[in-house]
Amino acid sequence: MSSASEPLDGAWDAIVVGSGASGGVAAMTLAEGGARVLVIDAGPDLSSKVAFGDAITNGARRLAGISSGRHRRQSEHPGYWKANPTLYADERLHPYDHPPDRPFLWTRGLQVGGRSLTWGGITLRLSDHDLVGVEVDGERIGWPLRASDLSAHYGYLERWLGVHGARDGLPGLPDGELTSPLPLTAAEQRFAKAVQQQCGHTVIHSRGFGPPAADLENGWPRSSSRGSSLPRAMATGRVRLLADQMVERMLLQPDCSRATGVIAIDQRNGQRHRLQADLIVLAASTIQSVSLLIRSHEQQISGGFADPSGRLGTRLMDHVSTSQFFSFPGRSQGAQPALSGAGSLFLPFGRNLQDADFQGGYGLWGGIGRFDPPRWLMRKPNSTTGFLIGHGEVLPRAHNQVRLSDRTDRWGVRVPYIDCRWGDNEAAMVTHMRRTMAECIEVAGGQALAMSDLFHLPMIEPLMRNSVAASDRAAPPGYYIHEVGGAPMGSDQRVSVVDPCNRLWRVPNVLVVDGSCWPSSAWQSPTLTMMALSRRACLLALSSRGA
Repeated sequence: MSSASEPLDGAWDAIVVGSGASGGVAAMTLAEGGARVLVIDAGPDLSSKVAFGDAITNGARRLAGISSGRHRRQSEHPGYWKANPTLYADERLHPYDHPPDRPFLWTRGLQVGGRSLTWGGITLRLSDHDLVGVEVDGERIGWPLRASDLSAHYGYLERWLGVHGARDGLPGLPDGELTSPLPLTAAEQRFAKAVQQQCGHTVIHSRGFGPPAADLENGWPRSSSRGSSLPRAMATGRVRLLADQMVERMLLQPDCSRATGVIAIDQRNGQRHRLQADLIVLAASTIQSVSLLIRSHEQQISGGFADPSGRLGTRLMDHVSTSQFFSFPGRSQGAQPALSGAGSLFLPFGRNLQDADFQGGYGLWGGIGRFDPPRWLMRKPNSTTGFLIGHGEVLPRAHNQVRLSDRTDRWGVRVPYIDCRWGDNEAAMVTHMRRTMAECIEVAGGQALAMSDLFHLPMIEPLMRNSVAASDRAAPPGYYIHEVGGAPMGSDQRVSVVDPCNRLWRVPNVLVVDGSCWPSSAWQSPTLTMMALSRRACLLALSSRGA
C-alpha cells in the first residue's frame, strides 16, 4: 500500500496502533479531519495476491502450518480451513501463555488490515437492552453510552460500506440503514418457514457483507480495512503507513499526564524506534492493546501511567459458542451461493428468552446449501448440508484476565498470559443453545450429524476428529474470535479504565477504540460497534483539538 512521504522523525498529530477494522476507521476519520496520521502495524504490508493465495497453495500451507507448529492453536478454528494461512500469526514467533488446564485459542491477523481480512462480515447493532449491562457479584456492569450515542455512526458506516439486510423491526436488534438483503437459498427458506411456524422463533436474513469475490475494490474486499477505510485515509495525503513494527509501550511525560509517543520494534531486525505524536489511538485488537497498556502501566515500568480502578487487564470476554452440522432433505440445484455475512440466515434471540436460566442473550447463525463439497465426497448425496452456530454473551468476571507472562518473545518483550474460563452462566447458555438448535433442526426435517457423518474428507478427517468445531461442547474461550474487555469504559474512574469518550482517565490523549474498551460483551457480532466507537472517539478528539 502506498503512503505519503512524511518523515518518521518529528511529532505526528496522531499515531494509530493497528490497521484493522477499528484502526482503519480511526486513520480515515482523523486524516479527513485534517490530522497528520502515522498508522503502525506489527505485520507486513502484503499484496492482495499474496494475502489471498490460491486453493492448491493454501492447502499445502495449512498442512505445513500445522506440522511445523506455526498454527497449532489457530487451526482449531474453521476459518483457518478456508482462508490463506499466511493471514494467521506464526505462533513460534509470537507466543503467548495460558494455564495448562484452561486453553485460550487466540487467533491473530498480523498483517496490514489485521483480522478484517478474515472476519465473517456479520454486522449487528447493539441495543439499549444490551448496553445496560449485567449483574456480576452484586455490581451492575454496563456501558456509559446508549444506542442513540452510536446511531449516527452506525448509519454512516452502514451506508458507506453498503451493508446488506432487512428492516425487521425487532426491539432487541435495532434496524440499520441497509441495502437490500441477499436472498436465502431454497433450503434456508423451507427451514425458516418451519421454524417460524412450528417453534415461533424469528428467522431473518443475516445482516452484513456479501461474498468477497463480488465485492472487490482494488483487489481487496470491501469488508476489510484495506478495501475501504485505509484507501480513503491514504487518499488524503496525510497518512504514513509503517508496517512490520510492533508497539512495545507508550512514552509519557514525567508527570504521566500525557503520552508523547510510542516505542516500536522493527520485526525484521529487533531495532527499537521512538515515535512522537500528540494523540495515541490503540486499535491493535483487544489482547494486544491490553498487553501494550499493561507494559505502559506504573507497576511495570518506571514512569508509567496510573490506573485508579485497578481493573486494567481484568474481565476479559469472548462469545461462548457451540455449533451443529446437519443434513437437510433435498439436493441443491445449480451453483451454490457463497456463504457470507449477509448470505446466510440468523435467529436473533437476544435477551428475549422466556425460559432462560442465565443472564445475557444469544443468537444462532446458519446456512444451508452453501458449502457442500462434490457429490462423491458426501456421505448423504441426496441431501443438503446445513449448520447452526450459537454465540452468546459472556459475563465480565474479574478472574478472566490478561497479564504479562515471565516468558519473553525473540525481542525480549514479555508476552501475554491469558487466563479465561467459562462459568455456570455460560454453561447454562450453551445447554439452552443446543436444545434450541436440536429443536429447530428436527421441526424443519433435518438430521443433526457430526462432520465425519456428512463428508468423506480423508486428508483432513484425522486433523478435525478432535477439533473443537466437531465437538458438541462449548468451544474454549478465544475460539469465536470476539474477544473484548480488559480496559473497560465507564463514567467513574474508580471502576473503569477509559472514560465515555474512550480516553484513558489519567492520560486523556490516549484513545482505546478496539474491543478492549467494552465493559460487557453483549451477544451481537462486535466489529460494526468497534468501528462506530472508533469513529465517534476520533471525531470527539478532533473537536477537542480544534477547541
